[in-house]
Amino acid sequence: MSKKFGLGKGLNSLLPSESPVSPSQVEAPAADKISINRLKPNKEQPRKHFDDDRLMELAESIRLHGIIQPILVTKAENGTDYVIVAGERRWRAAKKAGLKEVPVVPMDLSDQGLMEVSLIENIQRQDLNPVEEATAFQKLIESFQLTQEEIAQRVGKSRSAVANTLRLLQLDARVLDYLAQGVISEGHGRALLGLSDGELQYKICQKIIDEGFSVREAESYIRNYDKMQELRSKERKKDVFLEDLEKRIGGFLGTKVTFRQKNKNRGKIEIEYYNQDDLNRILDILQGEE
Repeated sequence: MSKKFGLGKGLNSLLPSESPVSPSQVEAPAADKISINRLKPNKEQPRKHFDDDRLMELAESIRLHGIIQPILVTKAENGTDYVIVAGERRWRAAKKAGLKEVPVVPMDLSDQGLMEVSLIENIQRQDLNPVEEATAFQKLIESFQLTQEEIAQRVGKSRSAVANTLRLLQLDARVLDYLAQGVISEGHGRALLGLSDGELQYKICQKIIDEGFSVREAESYIRNYDKMQELRSKERKKDVFLEDLEKRIGGFLGTKVTFRQKNKNRGKIEIEYYNQDDLNRILDILQGEE
């Protein structure tokens, strides 16, 4: 008697009829038991991060109950071993649990089909972080010339959702690392995309982390940052004569002097002092007592 094993909501519900992966391949026949050492991880597996604590929890569950859902595999190039299509986490936990054999369901897949099923399975289980998902989408585009619309059909998302995920790859590499580790959220990442300079993205990302900004607070800060920079830029474009005066008077008084222009002919002078003694010292100089 044979059984059928589906994935999550059912992979074949997400794959169009023209996909290299057919429903008959996804819902495969009964599982076989093979040596755990004959399984190899998929090098194109979208998921790169595995939580050690959760793996140990799964390993303990496997020790008690075994592997309930078989691992999906496809034949390796050597014709003897198998590449894991879906279930690498179960395979890793089974090794920790000391299992010698594991249940598998063989599938006949092309390279594209292997990558698609691995990606979809991880998305359905919500196992991928945003960077892993974006990288997998990009791989499908570069390796198999899929469009964003075709990817959206395969993974059951809107085209705009796929496009927004792909845009995350424009972030500075250090910001992407924070995003992959979960230090910042995908929303924070999207807010930082409003900044084109990678060094600035990283600088403001550090502030978001240090200040504990929510996504809305980060968006507001980034919007206002451009305005603040514009004001500072205008202040920096002062008359060269006034900049020279600032330096000369500041040197004479031994403190910072700033000219604030209201228009071409009007403004004010700011003279900084740092305590009462410093103020008295500056007043003595102005009164000619030093």
